Amino acid sequence: MTGFDPQLLATFLAVEQTGSFTRAAARLGIQQPTVSQHIRRLERQAGRTLMQRDTHSVSLTADGEAMVGFARNILAASEQAAAYFSGDRPSGRLRIGISDDLALTRLPQILRDFRRDNPLVDFDLRVDQSGLLHQRLESDRLDVFIGKRPGGEQRGQLVKRDRLVWVGTPTTRPDLSKPLPLVVYPAPSISRTEMHRALNGARLPFRSACVCRGVNGLIGAVAAGIGISAMAATLVPAQLTTLGTGHRLPELGTIDLVLLTNPRTDQRPAVRALIATVLASGSRSLTALVNPHSSVPGFLAAPPLRRNAGRVRYGTRRMHLGGLINEYSLAA
Repeated sequence: MTGFDPQLLATFLAVEQTGSFTRAAARLGIQQPTVSQHIRRLERQAGRTLMQRDTHSVSLTADGEAMVGFARNILAASEQAAAYFSGDRPSGRLRIGISDDLALTRLPQILRDFRRDNPLVDFDLRVDQSGLLHQRLESDRLDVFIGKRPGGEQRGQLVKRDRLVWVGTPTTRPDLSKPLPLVVYPAPSISRTEMHRALNGARLPFRSACVCRGVNGLIGAVAAGIGISAMAATLVPAQLTTLGTGHRLPELGTIDLVLLTNPRTDQRPAVRALIATVLASGSRSLTALVNPHSSVPGFLAAPPLRRNAGRVRYGTRRMHLGGLINEYSLAA
């Protein structure tokens, strides 16, 4: 068996990340038949079936799952070798914005690995709501954004498409005859907008029972039973439960996790190197850890919310990434 062609591996990862031959072709700037050809050639090189596909979906076989890790490592090594021998070592300061719920994933480890391989690059790292980070990117205060994009937008490189789901606790039983208590981020918030759209479409009343300025706050408030909220399906942490059809809540649709760059700085070597690292990491790197609060160094659990004599106490806690502060504002 000869070595695996990096071009074929890049195509394979693009299909794995986007879940579609068509979206992979759009990302790579090639035709869909070329994507299919690349996958067939890679499967011939491996001597195994890597993907099961039909007219509606693409899924990985067990061998395909194994190939994801190999492909990431091979492409990362190729990038490092190219940078080393070109003499064009990335340097300078990168202004990065990360959607705060992605701190529940392995993205912090990806940034740590990138910094190890690119020691001349320093970070200005902001962890915040996606809506606010979009505004910062537009106003030239970020170089790279990794997080959610508003529905209907096509900008950015799709890293992962996910379902948006309602979350609560195992004992959550929404009373649809009363305004549903929601745990939300302040506007502008993509998940908040989607919750409002779905509930208005279903003619269900709602109220903002808790406004949180961070994912730890949202998790803590929902876990305390203050209200329900919405998250990407693969970002739901162990403390919360996905609410199913039995709860009679309206469908929320899908949400895209994307990588956006600032057109004023997107040709800098440091920016291109970070893009390559994130895209090569695979969509599973943006899936919630089983126990994120112990697996990600510096990640702190949300402070407990306690009820006392009919009043709700709230608190703040700093998070390692970007010094994010969680704040809770609770309605009666």
